[in-house]
Amino acid sequence: MRLNEARKDLYRRLAKEQGYKSRAAFKLIEACDKYGFIRTGDYVVDFGSAPGGWLQVASELVGTRGFVAGVDIRRVHMKEKNIVTLAMDIQDPGITDALLRLMKRKADVLLSDLSPSVSGVWELDQGRQADLTLRVLELVPSLLTNGGAVFCKLFEGERSQEVRQALRKGFDDVKVLKPAASRNSSSEMFYFCEGWKGA
Repeated sequence: MRLNEARKDLYRRLAKEQGYKSRAAFKLIEACDKYGFIRTGDYVVDFGSAPGGWLQVASELVGTRGFVAGVDIRRVHMKEKNIVTLAMDIQDPGITDALLRLMKRKADVLLSDLSPSVSGVWELDQGRQADLTLRVLELVPSLLTNGGAVFCKLFEGERSQEVRQALRKGFDDVKVLKPAASRNSSSEMFYFCEGWKGA
């Protein structure tokens, strides 16, 4: 078995043992352990939340005084009382109002694990994923508190620099992370952006 396959199996097994809905939970766990950006009482929005692994991690970290909203085009059912999910497309113009009605305030943290339906044509898939991440950034002024944080996925490719520039323009500090739970062969990188400067 190749190292990449062994790592994949390890995190899948750990997710099953620890009750997480996906191995991706460990990507967020590693990032939060490193940067400490989801805290007790925080309000968090998770874009691309299916199947729910990141929602579970965020729910544990914010505790009973916090709130987690998950958004995905697929319906996600969660048992945790501090999680509410929306079956919506991030491109829906009503998404901001829907989230603010749920939360009654802006979020402290926005998460994005968004991916397009993969076509197999890399340039097309990377461009679509970049567009999804840029859409999250469009929503930041309406949804994120000043000084808040974003943790988002980006497929590395031709349009990566465009997205990185947008991130650096809006935040005081931007750090790049390749979590251990990511496959070595995957082009995905994660960006931790802290200190939203405000609209």
